Amino acid sequence: MTHYETVFILTPVLSDAQVEEAVKKVEDFLAESNAEIVAKENWGLKKLAYPIQNKRNGFYHLLEFKTDNHELVAGLELMYKRDERIIRYLTVKLDKHGIDWAEKRRTKLKSEKSNA
Repeated sequence: MTHYETVFILTPVLSDAQVEEAVKKVEDFLAESNAEIVAKENWGLKKLAYPIQNKRNGFYHLLEFKTDNHELVAGLELMYKRDERIIRYLTVKLDKHGIDWAEKRRTKLKSEKSNA
């Protein structure tokens, strides 16, 4: 199975319920496409490096998933383009080093949460 990581930025004018709905839509799309979601992270509201559509902030979300369907990424990005709540997105295929780095990052986050 091929391992992918996708990050998308939602417009900052959404309520918490609308943000959760948008993230659920992406997760449902992946589930319907028989992709296995490995990890998901809500990075919260962050300042953008430069304004996008006259907005200076956005809600960042990261999803890691595995799939055998190589056409899934094209369908996912088409869904991103059609959803007006998503202002930017990036999907990358992870190699073995990227997978190792992502696992280390996840374990570090889990240890930080348990220590807090």
